[in-house]
Amino acid sequence: MPGTWSKLKKTLSFKTSNGSTSQHSPSLPNTSDSRSAVDLSPTSSSRFSRSFNSTPHSSKLQKTCAICLENLKTGQGQAIFTAECSHSFHFSCITNSVRHGNDLCPLCRTTWKEIPFQLSNVNTDANNNAAGQVRVSPYQAPLGDYPPNYNHVLRPPSPPRSRLMQYSDDEPLLPMPEDLILPTSRSHSNTVTVKAFAEFPAVAASESVSAFAVLVGVRGPSLLDDAHNIERAPIDLVTVLDVSGSMDGQKLILLKQAVCFVIENLRPSDRLSVVSFSDTAQRIFPLRRMNDRGRKDARQAVNSLSSDGGTDIVRGLRKGMRVLAARRERNPVASIILLSDGKDNYYCDNINPHRGRQNLMNAISSNPSQVLEYLNLLPISLCPSIGEPQNQGQQPTFPVHTFGFGSDHDSSVMLTISDASGGTFSFIESVGMVQDAFARCIGGLLSVVAQELQLTVSSASYGVEIESIPSGKYTSEISDLRHLGVINIGDLYADEEKEFLVYLLVPLSPASEGEEGAEKISLVKTKCSFLDTISKEMVQVEGEKVEIHRPKVLSPTDVIVNLDVDRQRNRLQVAEGISEAQEMAEMGNIEGAQAVLMKTRSTLLTSASAQAGDGLCSWLEAELIEIRERMASMEMYKHTGRAYVLSGLSSHSWQRATTRGDSTTQTIPLREGGCSSNTVSIGYDTPSMVSMVSKSQNLSVNYQEDYVQRLNKSTSLIKM
Repeated sequence: MPGTWSKLKKTLSFKTSNGSTSQHSPSLPNTSDSRSAVDLSPTSSSRFSRSFNSTPHSSKLQKTCAICLENLKTGQGQAIFTAECSHSFHFSCITNSVRHGNDLCPLCRTTWKEIPFQLSNVNTDANNNAAGQVRVSPYQAPLGDYPPNYNHVLRPPSPPRSRLMQYSDDEPLLPMPEDLILPTSRSHSNTVTVKAFAEFPAVAASESVSAFAVLVGVRGPSLLDDAHNIERAPIDLVTVLDVSGSMDGQKLILLKQAVCFVIENLRPSDRLSVVSFSDTAQRIFPLRRMNDRGRKDARQAVNSLSSDGGTDIVRGLRKGMRVLAARRERNPVASIILLSDGKDNYYCDNINPHRGRQNLMNAISSNPSQVLEYLNLLPISLCPSIGEPQNQGQQPTFPVHTFGFGSDHDSSVMLTISDASGGTFSFIESVGMVQDAFARCIGGLLSVVAQELQLTVSSASYGVEIESIPSGKYTSEISDLRHLGVINIGDLYADEEKEFLVYLLVPLSPASEGEEGAEKISLVKTKCSFLDTISKEMVQVEGEKVEIHRPKVLSPTDVIVNLDVDRQRNRLQVAEGISEAQEMAEMGNIEGAQAVLMKTRSTLLTSASAQAGDGLCSWLEAELIEIRERMASMEMYKHTGRAYVLSGLSSHSWQRATTRGDSTTQTIPLREGGCSSNTVSIGYDTPSMVSMVSKSQNLSVNYQEDYVQRLNKSTSLIKM
């Protein structure tokens, strides 16, 4: 290795410590806008040597590479990199992982000081499909003195956090008028409300019941039409837009139109930034307030976009995160909208190159280790460790609402990003749906009325215990010897509902043993706490206690199930059935997936709420029918079925509306003779979302009418 360094040093002459310059001083490729020049000093040479030869005793226990899951045995034509944390990986695997600035060990999450880095090759593509490769200068370091396929150097440590300040040019927030008097809190009738219902009105005193269901839920207050500016939290929004070559033509035109729609519906207190990506990523518009001047400049920036190159989603997301992370001032709500119509070229072409491309397309869905690997490429602020509490001083999470455009996008990647960051995934099947999809999303983001929302359920009687809380993607915790349960909901939109089933253990009643016992007992108490967006203060709302009777003999009315509880159980069962069918389809078992969907539908139709004509049950049935049609064959499932199913699962797991397929509405005609619960929102749409989508559709109709009139007028002039 000393001979290797000597030959390389003769070939690459560098500036010495006393400032003198050698004969040749070529520039090394700049593979990232946040990286400094590559360090090839003698110190770096020793790092280079250690990277290939260091084999701590502890690493012998590790027999497979955690990235590609293949053998780490030496002498098989692959270099081995061993980090200071003693974990080893194939050099080609780990250099691809750290290419986007990931400095953490994929296994133990230790921050590395010495990081492997691989120089990119210069490849030209006659078809202009850049495949996400980094553009580098024509210069390449000579490879003759390296072992075969060892075109590697060590990248210096990542720049300090102060480098993020290059994006600290955000426009100051809108100052609050001195004469504006904000209310200290919302009125009692216009705040977050808490509800709770027991599955049955009574349990026999002689019975001990397990998995007794109690429905608990919260609902956000409505927004007053004349007070939108002060009742909802202002937002910092970053749009991360795919402008690769496949977006050329009508796709890009309609994308620009959709983003301009978003711009027009932001208020002066909101701020917007625009990031575009293809092979590289650029921030084309800084974070600015959307007053008249801001809207005009933002529209000009968006209309200047052009399409070319490949699709590097990771690079675009990192750029969008930096815009939010480096802000000097911060609006209460911050979010990212990501739209892409293609597969992440970095992931498909560089992760685990020993696999075929077709297998890589489905890798995230079929292999949990690939999920972890992909998440490790993304910034911590986008995808914090799942289940770990947020430490004080840690950067906040930025939800990413992803939009898969057309049938060629990677829905598995988009869902992975949205789920890990706390956002939703929408599937835009037809080109004309882009604006409506954005409208539905911002209809919610522009109506946040409560933040940091927590729903608490506590045992109200001796012996009553909380067994489980299926809460979807929301984190929940059961503590205090199963007497306390907490569900972390976070942001709540205006008029948005979140409902959860809490399963209890109801013990024997003392009356069953001949003792004098109460005919009615309290099961649980409910309350919620949240940050009010008006007063900026934490507010607590007490809910009612859930009580049931404990008679010695049950009457016929005591065994009638509560329809609100039943419909929520149906929602969970349908979501579980869809998830099971999707897993079977991924394994190629279309027949099994169809059978699961049919069984789920039959169970749904026999439920009490469906028999009563419940609106949500009708919507769930329609969803199952649609999914079965999109799973008619493996080809159809891969074409649109997968994306449709995953966007639906995203919607159910967050209880938040997403756009699915080519539908323009989330409502369906209800059956005759329905029940009172028919008035609930269908498909999780809120009034603000419905209003924004209607506004988008009206604008689209007007635009088409104007276009037809101008076209007819032009035709008439030609005939004359």
